[in-house]
Order: sequence, then structure tokens, then C-alpha cells
Amino acid sequence: MNATRLFPLALMFLLPVSNFAATADSPRERISLDAGWRFIKADSPDVGTNLTDAAIARLDLATGNAFTTNAPAAWPDGNPGGDISFAQSGFDDSQWRLLNLPHDWGIEGPFKQSLSGGTGRLPWFGIAWYRKHLDIPAADAGKKIYLDVDGAMSYAAVWLNGKFVGGWPYGYSSWRVDLTPYVKFGGENVIAIRLNNPPDSSRWYPGGGIYRNVWLVKTEPVRVAQWGNYITTPQVGPAAAVVRVNTKIINETTNDAALTVETKLYLLDTNGKKSGKAVGNYSRSVTIPAGSNATSQGEIRVANPKQWSLEQPNLYVAVTTLTQGGNVVDEVENNFGIRTIEFTATGGFLLNGKRVPINGVCDHADLGALGSAINTRGLERQVQILKAMGCNAIRTSHNPPAPELLDLCDRLGMLVMDESFDCWESGKTRNDY
Repeated sequence: MNATRLFPLALMFLLPVSNFAATADSPRERISLDAGWRFIKADSPDVGTNLTDAAIARLDLATGNAFTTNAPAAWPDGNPGGDISFAQSGFDDSQWRLLNLPHDWGIEGPFKQSLSGGTGRLPWFGIAWYRKHLDIPAADAGKKIYLDVDGAMSYAAVWLNGKFVGGWPYGYSSWRVDLTPYVKFGGENVIAIRLNNPPDSSRWYPGGGIYRNVWLVKTEPVRVAQWGNYITTPQVGPAAAVVRVNTKIINETTNDAALTVETKLYLLDTNGKKSGKAVGNYSRSVTIPAGSNATSQGEIRVANPKQWSLEQPNLYVAVTTLTQGGNVVDEVENNFGIRTIEFTATGGFLLNGKRVPINGVCDHADLGALGSAINTRGLERQVQILKAMGCNAIRTSHNPPAPELLDLCDRLGMLVMDESFDCWESGKTRNDY
């Protein structure tokens, strides 16, 4: 089986392409927005009855248009929730609690015997709002400005300066909303996020709040799409491997964009740094029509590849650069591994052609007494302890994990079964997603 081909639904043990990152030389910026949020565990008194979970799910549909094979969802008419006081930029939130993300309000308690033991007898459910004040320089005018949320529990709705910009209902997905149309360049901007975590919506402790990291992303109108690099290794052997890179490029200008697309591959050392010169590269010219997108594909031959394994989790990085008129307009990095995987009827699971018995665990997203708020060192310690026990595989029960966990499994040598949902055709609790 192909080394990086995905299996249907949740049935996949893979070394995924790592989280998308900008390079130091890229015009792209990815800035942590974790610090300095205002929080209240209550709803705005003037919400009314228009922001039910079902209504939020419908409003949020257009946020995922880039990733659906269905007909694109229409953007909601008007400005949903624009008259809610908590969403307004001028609302006085100075008396709200000041905190940093990631944040899980449920782990703060108090414990109550009347609550479900299956979810820790903790008050993780309910409605809450987060607000963030930030200045965006006038020099950024003309750029695309995005809010990237690694995970928020759940039924998120987002406003910028009182304007609805989208959201995401599922609490375990990472997602993005486009802030650009309503940004005040050269002035203060206010992001308001409403969450509604329904009771009886989980069989385990899910936490509540913006419990993963949040980012402000700035790009040029001509750019690599979100998660736009798809890397596979169609041929792998001890003497050589072929790395195939598909790069989705977006042109949001009114002119055709003549670009040079180049990808260079580097071996990473044990500290995650590039070691030595590029081990291979490809370059090609493409023209992306105005207001459109296209995918550029290239293949790179790597001699004597260092394969990823449980014992030696060797990683490479693909550095993809877009150049227009001699100027770099975007540059991104993706870590990946070179290896083969195969499930066989007679030999079981094969990694790089060798039989590997899978000794796996079902791993929920919370970190025990730390709650669900992502703590990278806590995740790292967890994976290290599991490996010391003899575990070599994690099933992310029962949802997509934080990007940090996938990166740690890549680096530490752990197989992953990346699950999507707990429920498919039938629910298991009253308010299942």
C-alpha cells in the first residue's frame, strides 16, 4: 500500500503531514493570539432565540466551503447576531475575567455529585463568551487576515467588530474564519466568540471553552491555501524514494498570477532543525487565473532515504516557495516522514515491509487533572510514558486531536489512528454531534 494514502473514515494508521507553518523569510505571518482574552460564563441578555445550536450549525456551514464536495453553502443573509451587545466592538468588557488561552472552564469546577460520573461530575457544559482586543497595523492593508482556531468546545460563532464572520459547530475540529472584510487597519479590532456546549453531548469529559491554541494569520492575496500542501511517497525503497508534492495555490487578485513554485526537501535533525543542504527539489512555472485557484504537482527523488519508524522517527521538511516577479509572495513548511504501511491478511500490519504488532490505546483528549486545555509538555509526557509501557499506537478517541499531539507522535515514533467522530448513523447521548 502507498506510504501515505489515507484509509476510509477513521481506519488509518499514518504519519500525517505536520501542522502548516510559515518560514522566517515568508511574507506570511502566524501570530499566537492566546494572551489577553476577556471571558464570561454567561450569555448576552439580548441573544433571544435565534442562536440555537441548529441555527449556529447552519450559519457556520459556509466556513467549510473550501473542504466540501457538496455545493457551496450560501453565506447567511444580513449580519446574524449583529445586534447582540456582547458581539459589539464598543461593549464594555472590562469587568470580565482576564485570561490566556488555551482555557477549559469545566476543570475549574466545582465538582457536583448530581452531575454525570462519565464526564467527571464537572460543569463543562453551558454558554460562554470570549472577547479579544487587538490592533492590526495600517501596513497590513491589502493582505488577507485570518483567525485560525485549533479547537473550541463547541458551536462556535465569531464576530469581528460586530460583524458575523463564521464559526464551527464541532468542538474537536481545527478551523479558520476570514476576518479581512471587517478589519480596521491601523486601529483597534475586537473579536467576539460565543460558545454553547450542550449538556448530555458527550460520553467522556470533553471540557469547555477555547481549549486549544488560536492564531492570527496574515498572507498575501496570492498564497498557498490553508493545509494546501499534500505530500505522498508513491515509491519508497532503501536506495531511493519519490516524494510527490501537490500544492494548492489561491489567487484572490483581479489579475492572472504568473508564479514560480519551488519545493526543497531537507532532513531534520533530532532537534527539528534542517541538517545540511537540500536533499532534493523541484521548480516549475504556473499561471493562476484571476480570482481562481489551481494545484501544482511536482516529484522529488530522494537518494538513500532515512525512513520513519517507531525506533527511528526520521523526519523531513518540505519548504514550498511561491515567487512572483522575482519577489517571494509566500513560503510554508511541512514536516513529513518517508515510510510504507500495509495491512495484510497473512502478515498483519507492515511498516517499511516489516511486521509490527500494534499495541495501542484509546486516548481521550483531556490531560486528567489539567483538563482539556492543551499543554504540549503534558501531551509529550503522556506519549513518552505510553512508549515506555510498550505502546506503539494511539487511537484518538473519538475525535480529531490537537495538532500538537500529531506532531509529537511524528517526532517520538508513535502510530496514530486519527478518528473523526464518536457517532455516525446513530447517537449515543441525547445531544451527540
